[in-house]
Amino acid sequence: MKKNICLVILFCFFTYSSLQAQERFKLMFYNLLNFPLEDAVPNRLQYLELILSDYQPDLFMVCELNNESGADTILNSLQFINPNIERAVFEFNTSDDNGSNQNDLQNLIYFDSSKFSLDNQIIVTSIFRDFNHYRMKINSIESDTNPIFIDIIVCHLKASSGITNQNLRLEMVEDLVAYLDTLPSNSNVVLAGDLNVYTDSEPAFQELIDSENNNNIDFIDPANRIGSWHTNSNYLDVMTQSTRTQTGFGGATGGFDDRFDFIMTSENMLTNPEIMYVENTYKVYGNNNNPSCYNQAINSSDCAGAEYSTSIRNALHDFSDHLPVTLELETNQSLSLESFELSDNISIVGSNLISDILKLKLHPSSQIETLSIRNHLGQLIKTLSVKNSLYLEENVSSLSNGLYYITTNKNIASPIKFIKVN
Repeated sequence: MKKNICLVILFCFFTYSSLQAQERFKLMFYNLLNFPLEDAVPNRLQYLELILSDYQPDLFMVCELNNESGADTILNSLQFINPNIERAVFEFNTSDDNGSNQNDLQNLIYFDSSKFSLDNQIIVTSIFRDFNHYRMKINSIESDTNPIFIDIIVCHLKASSGITNQNLRLEMVEDLVAYLDTLPSNSNVVLAGDLNVYTDSEPAFQELIDSENNNNIDFIDPANRIGSWHTNSNYLDVMTQSTRTQTGFGGATGGFDDRFDFIMTSENMLTNPEIMYVENTYKVYGNNNNPSCYNQAINSSDCAGAEYSTSIRNALHDFSDHLPVTLELETNQSLSLESFELSDNISIVGSNLISDILKLKLHPSSQIETLSIRNHLGQLIKTLSVKNSLYLEENVSSLSNGLYYITTNKNIASPIKFIKVN
């Protein structure tokens, strides 16, 4: 009797949790340092793979990607980590067709297709480099009736110090702002890029945060660390460049003393429950915020700390002269496509919206004997015999529409959920 009561309580908890669904998404932006043409460090891809397998972003936004071959190489690596990863269409820069080598520096986004769909992509031209707009739709159960879109802008502003370059950055941002004025004012916008700004007082940055309140879309710094970043150790926690002090690796040297890389969000994403920034999740990946790290190489013992290991920092040092920036977003809607997995290594194949055939995949070492399908009250509906199978299919077309849970004979604390639909 006690066991049955516990089961009911347990599944009532999961039912309540599903009604109060909060799904999180991990975002990462990374300046890839002329990938794959920069070859001063042999086999750089191995270091990127270590970084990506550790963080496993749902949305991976990049700049300084050279060509489509490089785009596919990264996609293959990501798909080894997560088979659901896809990428947007690779597009060459169009803003500076007649200038130097800028067409070697492209932007792109990779995304977990079980969580997002690419609704549209648009090139926004400027005086120097394109802004790439990717309109992402969350694959939620309510996506047909109440869709949630995230408008992601990936960019790489003009580099180098001096008034001339500051003005060029401002002109680029003004082109972006003019484009954003065409979007609905309540759009959920994420701006990810290497902004190359040295201080918050730069006109380009002031234009982004809209200090005069003239823009349609106002951006905020989720880290809440606005200030004069350049060579200012008080802002060490948000510094992203340079990871190196030695020459011979490609890219910049000089050690850790600048904040160039950002993920910013539109102001409404601080309070919009449908898609909002998760407080205190903005991080510079690889930055342990060790005061001794100022002006040092990121893999130096001076940059050691509890969060990012030596092996991770070595990989970051050898792959790029920038560090990635990460944050998390949260929605109050439930996903319709997920990778549902128990601790016993069993997962649903494909969508968790099931109309007739439920397909399950089991790990060879799972040693599961039986599976149970229970309704939202915890009541047993079906018992399935596994019989050492790696794949299992069950016809559930006779079940009533609604939420169900799958448990195993070994563990009922981490049920898989699926939704029976017509």
